[in-house]
Amino acid sequence: MSIIKEITSEDEWRSHVASLHKETLLIISFHAPWAAPCAQMSTVLRTLASEYPVTEPPATSWVSLNAEEMSDISETYDVTAVPYLVLQRNDQVLETVSGSSAVKVRNAIESHANKAAGSSAPATNGTAPAPVADEVETPVDPAKAKEEIFKRLEELVKAAPVMLFMKGTPSGPQCGFSRQLVGILRDRSVKYGFFNILADDEVRQGLKEYADWPTYPQLWVDGELVGGLDIVKEELDNNPDFFKDYSVSKEEGNAAA
Repeated sequence: MSIIKEITSEDEWRSHVASLHKETLLIISFHAPWAAPCAQMSTVLRTLASEYPVTEPPATSWVSLNAEEMSDISETYDVTAVPYLVLQRNDQVLETVSGSSAVKVRNAIESHANKAAGSSAPATNGTAPAPVADEVETPVDPAKAKEEIFKRLEELVKAAPVMLFMKGTPSGPQCGFSRQLVGILRDRSVKYGFFNILADDEVRQGLKEYADWPTYPQLWVDGELVGGLDIVKEELDNNPDFFKDYSVSKEEGNAAA
């Protein structure tokens, strides 16, 4: 049976990819230790991998990468949420699956693995494949789903007077723009809340439409969108006291008055 190889360096990654046969399906799993769905997806993938026999040349190759530690590779594949699966053959991306749906992952892998030259369905020794997860997908009303996520977003953007929606966390930003915006808020002693959009794909996608703003980070003040890094810099150029009412130093001054 196949096993999942944990890739821990760029050199190891390049070496592994270079060693693959052109017909081998490379299954790349991006994960992060703080994301609970990644633990579930790890179990799903181990179960799936066990169904695929080791052949020569290999029909499949299974690898796992920490999206944060291997950030350059993550950016290459435009990984903005975890778990995130990439199916690749001969350096060509065939399909990606974002999220923790075991059904979608199984269907994607089986579809592309069975298209490999000379490959066949996973060996099962005459038995049915092991169940991946007790999951049944039911139709979702798009209008109702949109209404629910918008209601949640309305609450999120007002969770604090100043709310930052960013890639990563203030202590571990996952993009340069987020890092710069965190620095601006810290330099001005702004008290703010934050939301890591990499940890919730529903929020990441929904907020783009809700705000009519396609990129991150996004800064919200009193429930209203200010914008991204460039807009925040413009606001500060026009008004250096833009964040004065939200700074910790102002709160301390009021308490001492």
